[in-house]
Amino acid sequence: MTYIIAEPCVDVLDKACIEECPVDCIYEGNRMLYIHPDECVDCGACEPVCPVEAIFYEDDVPDQWKDYANANYEFFEDLGSPGGAAKVGKIDKDTPFIAGLPPKAE
Repeated sequence: MTYIIAEPCVDVLDKACIEECPVDCIYEGNRMLYIHPDECVDCGACEPVCPVEAIFYEDDVPDQWKDYANANYEFFEDLGSPGGAAKVGKIDKDTPFIAGLPPKAE
């Protein structure tokens, strides 16, 4: 189990969660942030600092956002486990599900 970032993060990318994460497991894609399921230590430090309430424990993701759990895992399929987001910086991709979402209105 891990934490999942869901729909409220799309096109927001606030990054307060990145600053709070003690193990550097939150990676930046083009349109949202993703939590690495193997690197996350389930501490929950990221959840309360998210200003848009986009972070959920995997079992607690609201039903309307269940597809974000799959997107979170899929993001890391090709990347593997680099051992920290700071090492790789922003990753110029998103999963097809996220990339296909309509842009959020400003």
